[in-house]
Amino acid sequence: MTDETRYAIYPSLRDAVVLVSGGASGLGAEFVAQFAAQGARVAFVDVAAEAGEALVAEVAERDQPRPVFRACDVRDLDAYRRVIAEIAAELGDVQVLVNNAGSDTRHPVAEVEPRYWDERMRVNLDHQFFAAQAVAPAMRAAGRGSIINMGSISAHVDLLDLTAYMTAKAGIEGLTRSLSREYGPDGVRVNCVLPGWIMTPRQLENWMTPEADAHRAAAQALPHRLEPGDVARLVLWLAADDSRSCTGQRWVVDGGWLHS
Repeated sequence: MTDETRYAIYPSLRDAVVLVSGGASGLGAEFVAQFAAQGARVAFVDVAAEAGEALVAEVAERDQPRPVFRACDVRDLDAYRRVIAEIAAELGDVQVLVNNAGSDTRHPVAEVEPRYWDERMRVNLDHQFFAAQAVAPAMRAAGRGSIINMGSISAHVDLLDLTAYMTAKAGIEGLTRSLSREYGPDGVRVNCVLPGWIMTPRQLENWMTPEADAHRAAAQALPHRLEPGDVARLVLWLAADDSRSCTGQRWVVDGGWLHS
């Protein structure tokens, strides 16, 4: 994380129970760290057990609330729902759900088979619905809660070899609108965050080249590289009571790449 001393503290997030999927690395790890810095009780799941345990230790060393980590593959929906129930039993009912887990592995259209397509939907879309379904009853009973679905501007810009990923991310926007209407009468908010090209280690290692960086800078209105903290601070606001009247919306963090 960057120096956070000049950024907002949200009293409503202190002691809030937060669940982040895909929280061991990249954006998810930043979300876990930032919620912990707010004093939230954070739980996260990921398939990367070693990275998950390392993140728990790293956060705890900062004298912040120790996150709860569970190794879980969100593609296994039954296992994921069991883990969500275990987390609620340990920490209390989930008050903030960040549906972050996903994979933007490239896939040429001609090579996509039905099994691969289904797997891409499982890792990028299906778990978002079923996690929301799992936490919603307690949120509705409490009369409050925030569900934050991670989309992507990729569903709105011209990219190659990402058809399944982009389809899933477009579906997340429809899911957000639907659930916001379903849950809104009970005080539960559902929003969708669309990051642009965020400089996570995975992006830097796999796809960042001088040519790609030049294209990114030209496409954005703000030419600086976007960092995970830029997205995390919006997620914090959407989780906090400060955004109590905001739901069913898509929130873009892309430096001005997307113009519609």
